[in-house]
Amino acid sequence: MENIKATRMELLKLKRQGKTAQRGYKLLKEKRDGLMKKFMEIIRQTKAQRDFLEQKLSNASKQFALSTSNMLSGEVEEIFSLPSAKIKIDVETQNIMSVWIPKFQYVIEGDVKCYSDFSSPLGMAQSLTSFWDALALMIDLAGNEHSSRLLSYEIEKTRRRVNALEYVIIPEIKRKVKFITSKLDEQERSEKIVRMKIKEMIA
Repeated sequence: MENIKATRMELLKLKRQGKTAQRGYKLLKEKRDGLMKKFMEIIRQTKAQRDFLEQKLSNASKQFALSTSNMLSGEVEEIFSLPSAKIKIDVETQNIMSVWIPKFQYVIEGDVKCYSDFSSPLGMAQSLTSFWDALALMIDLAGNEHSSRLLSYEIEKTRRRVNALEYVIIPEIKRKVKFITSKLDEQERSEKIVRMKIKEMIA
């Protein structure tokens, strides 16, 4: 505390800093809580999406394996050698408490069926449609998982700031205010004693 100027100006400055720190602490806590709420919402949604996607892929894979069980691998590759569909993805962003999270927009162009019904086994069309549906789910899932990562980084950064204010900055300001206040009180008492002695001498 040796470097602190025990003056009323310094005391007023520290009190202003303390009020600012308290306001910042309150706002950051609110931000942290809001981010946590959104993070948990996305996590729950992501878990449900992942479970549904895994089940859908499992069913589509079994169906595809059954429909192509009597075919050679070269015959299967030949059926899909000329794809007739493609997917276009655009990325939009949404601001969640200063965190820009992605929103993927996608469009499937062309026909997902790139083969003749006469050259393909029964059940292939249904399994192929399931795989394309799963691709759309994967895109949504990727967006949510990336959003959850971005939110977790911001939550951790905000948490560190809240802790710094709560356990370091605000207590330090309070200690300085207390120190200066005690010094000023001591000076005031000393001046009062001096004035009283002067009055006695004059009397």
